[in-house]
Amino acid sequence: MIENQNNSAFCRRCAELASNDICAKCGHHEIIRHGEISQLSIAHVDCDAFYASIEKRDNPDLANVPVIIGGGVRGVVSAACYNARIYGVHSAMPMFKARQACPDAVIIKPNINKYAKEGRRIRQMMRDLTPLVEPLSIDEAFLDLTGTERLHGQTPAQSLIHLQNRILKEIGVTVSVGLSYNKFLAKTASDLDKPYGFAVLGRAEAQDFLIDKPVDFIFGIGPAFARSLAKAGIHTIRDVRKRADSDMMKQFGEAGLRLARLARAEDYRKVNPTSERKSVSSEITFNTDISDLETLKDKLWSICVKTSDRAKAKDTAGRVVTLKLKTKNFETLTRRRSLPQPIQLADAMYHVLEPLLEKEANGRSFRLLGAGISDLSDPIGDSGDLLDPAALKRGQAERASDIARDKFGKNAIVKARVLKSKKPKS
Repeated sequence: MIENQNNSAFCRRCAELASNDICAKCGHHEIIRHGEISQLSIAHVDCDAFYASIEKRDNPDLANVPVIIGGGVRGVVSAACYNARIYGVHSAMPMFKARQACPDAVIIKPNINKYAKEGRRIRQMMRDLTPLVEPLSIDEAFLDLTGTERLHGQTPAQSLIHLQNRILKEIGVTVSVGLSYNKFLAKTASDLDKPYGFAVLGRAEAQDFLIDKPVDFIFGIGPAFARSLAKAGIHTIRDVRKRADSDMMKQFGEAGLRLARLARAEDYRKVNPTSERKSVSSEITFNTDISDLETLKDKLWSICVKTSDRAKAKDTAGRVVTLKLKTKNFETLTRRRSLPQPIQLADAMYHVLEPLLEKEANGRSFRLLGAGISDLSDPIGDSGDLLDPAALKRGQAERASDIARDKFGKNAIVKARVLKSKKPKS
């Protein structure tokens, strides 16, 4: 890091200026120092092991216990706390491998509604600082605090310190902050000091910081791309910088050009508050393959409810509904239907996807089933269907059951496809 200058050190507890290793105001010993800290305003804020942290907050007995959010034998890990990560458990890992790696872990099924609710509270806290908040997921976002110093009477770094402390106090979870001059470096910085970290990457050090890192250190460089780069003799960011942009573009396309620019710490993307996710979906991997149609329909209803819950939590609806199936031979099938108006309710999703499932479930066995909506827009309210006059009533019943589940728990009303009913015969 570069030498300390005026306004280049702040207390992590109270965000006051610090001139030495102890805050003169509160006596705290943790001081953030960086010569550019008062000039930087692009941040990436990332909740630390968010799902697991929420569960630990709600059950203090889990505080020092490895916790894995996920379930099933053939499912995958949704999230893992830092205790579990010590054993090598990570998100997207197959559950059977996670159980082997950490047999003493407490396994908790995801409660997306709860996580989404807390995520919205955190998002609003971010927007209290700046309207330029670009969500990346339920638990992370970019913030552009340029020009907010006069509004808040403090530098962006100080505002972010207060945000960290506010989230911890009001939500009960920690977040890590990366602060820099562009999105790429801000996101890179937020991973450097987890959990509850505050890391800064400035202009003076960015080039040297990156140069000896492996290419897959850059977010978005997956294993397949890294292997292609390795075949071309490109292993580190230093290797990338030796290549002309035109050569990277010619050999690897747009991804190569993007890599060449990021290798020089160049990222001109703006923080875009209108950036929205493109779909909402859920899926389930069965413990054993399923071929029975009625059993598959039960599973479809369950997954439609989960997808609908996520859509409701995000206050969104979709005009395209998708069915996803994976056979026992790992062949993936996707079937879609476009609708004249966006839908959000589980009942509406189910009635679109049921005939698609019936067509595909011709005796084949499936290991995975998913449902999703895309072409997202704001919900426009519930309406009936001329071919299904009971749809409006079922929709109203579903809304009522949502209220009961929110108040009394997700198992307060077990519908078991009660709302599904049968379409009236033509």
